Amino acid sequence: MDLLHNLLNTMLLPLTLTVLFLFTPPFLFLKFLWSLKRSIYFDNATDKVILITGASSGIGEHVAYEYAKRGARLALVARREDCLRVVANKACKLGSPEVIVLRANVSKVEECKRFVDEAVSHFGQLDHLVNNAGILHLRLFEDFSQLSDIASIMDINFWGSVYSTHYAVPHLRKSKGKIVVIASTEAWLSTPRFSFYNASKAALISFFETLRTELGQDIGITIVNPGVIESEMTRSDYLSEGGFRKNNKTEGCAKAILDSTCNGDMYLTEPSWMKVGFWVKTLCPEVFE
Repeated sequence: MDLLHNLLNTMLLPLTLTVLFLFTPPFLFLKFLWSLKRSIYFDNATDKVILITGASSGIGEHVAYEYAKRGARLALVARREDCLRVVANKACKLGSPEVIVLRANVSKVEECKRFVDEAVSHFGQLDHLVNNAGILHLRLFEDFSQLSDIASIMDINFWGSVYSTHYAVPHLRKSKGKIVVIASTEAWLSTPRFSFYNASKAALISFFETLRTELGQDIGITIVNPGVIESEMTRSDYLSEGGFRKNNKTEGCAKAILDSTCNGDMYLTEPSWMKVGFWVKTLCPEVFE
């Protein structure tokens, strides 16, 4: 066994790099042709039923508006019912034929089952699930005094998406639907004070990549990695003073998310230039350290 490992350690990397060098250009060309095909058969959101968690503000709110402009029917989920109703009213004015409001906490499994059941019972189908609900606690690891704060991050950011997806999958399978996962570039940027937020988003990516292999072609999964987009979550003194707040408009991000989802893309990084960070982290991790 040691001999085999030594052989693989010596030969596998140069062999892999050689294969990549030879086959990457034709692969990219085929990928380009496939993207052209997908753009021709663009999925239309008109009259589709869309369930969005964390829809009371930020990215979730503007994704709801973008779906509304395209004629989708919406089920909006969040803990703040008053804010949801404001979003629902605007979505109707923007073109959604029907919007329902479902007050719920995604960290509670029974509430996830309830709002999925209520949405399907009301509309009779489910076409897209947008897992957007999330929270952010900016704190150094050593400064966490309440372990419940740590648990709440994982409960909402990770388990909330898992619970919602679990109950939505049977309905999405019937409609050949799609799942949209709002992760984050922070999953691989390792920014200080973001430790558990980063971990929750990295867990999301790993889980939904694995789920994609399990579901196959039955349900499309688009994993979205936004940078720091203007929202309630990013309105903190630390983000402002540290230069993390960008002029990335939430509306543009929402439009990119819908275009990517309807195109059937596996991944979206918005803004796209932040992909550079992933490759620098992968190839030169010392830079980030």
